Amino acid sequence: MEKQAANFAPGVTSQQDLLSVSDCRTGRQYDLPITDETVPAMGLRAIKVHEEDFGLMPYDPGLTNTAVCRSSICFINGEKGILEYCGYRIEELAQNCTYLEVCYLILHRELPTAEQLEVFEKEIQTLMVIPASVVALQNAMDPRLHPMSMLEASLAALSCEYPDAHVVLDPVVRRKHTMRLIAMTPILAALGFRHRRGFGPTEVRPELSYVENFLHMILTPTGVEPQLEPAMVKAMDTLLVLHADHEQNCSANAVRAVASSQVNPFSAVTAGAAALHGPLHGGANSAVLEMLAEIDDVSDVPAFLESCKKGDRRLMGFGHRVYKNYDPRAMVIGKLASGVIAVAGTNKKLEIAQAIEKAALEDDYFSQRKLFPNVDFYSGLIYSAMGFRPQTFTVFFAVGRMVGWLAHWEEMMLDPANRIVRPRQIYTGYARRDFVPMNAR
Repeated sequence: MEKQAANFAPGVTSQQDLLSVSDCRTGRQYDLPITDETVPAMGLRAIKVHEEDFGLMPYDPGLTNTAVCRSSICFINGEKGILEYCGYRIEELAQNCTYLEVCYLILHRELPTAEQLEVFEKEIQTLMVIPASVVALQNAMDPRLHPMSMLEASLAALSCEYPDAHVVLDPVVRRKHTMRLIAMTPILAALGFRHRRGFGPTEVRPELSYVENFLHMILTPTGVEPQLEPAMVKAMDTLLVLHADHEQNCSANAVRAVASSQVNPFSAVTAGAAALHGPLHGGANSAVLEMLAEIDDVSDVPAFLESCKKGDRRLMGFGHRVYKNYDPRAMVIGKLASGVIAVAGTNKKLEIAQAIEKAALEDDYFSQRKLFPNVDFYSGLIYSAMGFRPQTFTVFFAVGRMVGWLAHWEEMMLDPANRIVRPRQIYTGYARRDFVPMNAR
């Protein structure tokens, strides 16, 4: 058997770190280096029948089993139900940290000291000002538009306001606009809420925290003093923490793909927001509420689950492409939901949701299929209890996820292996044909 020379990669120290591939078409054997449990896709290009061949390519729709980058931001072990930001368990961060503490962690990979956090918070607050032209754009929009569409348009419009934003290879410029986007995103979201409700203009209150200002700008009509329930503030802060990052999800991958062309960060995160807008990504918690609306009483839960087993209905908020165990974010949110609803008042849908969770977890049909509650199962209930409509939920997701998108953007800008994203395809169209003149068609 003819054997091709191994193409060793950095970190490969012995032949034990090789994958041997035999091509039955030619009888040749190829050695591919293994690093971090991956093999280089370009190594497959050497496997060909003739020298004129293009070589083999991996075929992976949805990038289900393809690593596209190296990242130090977020770690997930779906089999064990683990989610960590920079080495810290999400459960501990959600319980003990504010959202801006977690933003600092994700951007710097270390938790801030009290002094560092104070400086960080003050810098963010000074940037919580939206250009007049973007405010005018929001006000010109039809208030019936989807709130995510309004947010996407506003994020894109910001790129017109800062001419230096295209200088993406300058770390000082990158940091300036990173901080600006973290500061502005909740205000942009709040402006959309105010426009739809006819609340009129308002301003950031310096005595309020980041999350308090967000809720104040969403909920408080012009000229009214903010009255914020602490349990609601804590709930929103925690939900933003839980949404801050989730590795190479659809929207983070969209940000990286668009940013690989070295476009300005406002355009890159607009791509992330557009990806998040989809019902299979950021809109999944709305589907949970729609499901719960179909169940009249706790006593109907067993019959509902039986219909799910038969395939007549879908159990929304259970199962995850990554997690094959209990989503750790769902555990945090499940506890949070009870506290919020205790303040907001009795919620029959929470009782039904808890009954579904209990019954499903005790049912071998669901556990054997690795169907456990995910982050969407309770988050919609919390937002609903706080008085928000389902179409607004994805906006909150975007506010929390902004720091993750920006951290991935920054990481990619620093990665020497970064190249403009340009996947391959398998062509399935016609073979070459002769052109037919118009008079002969």
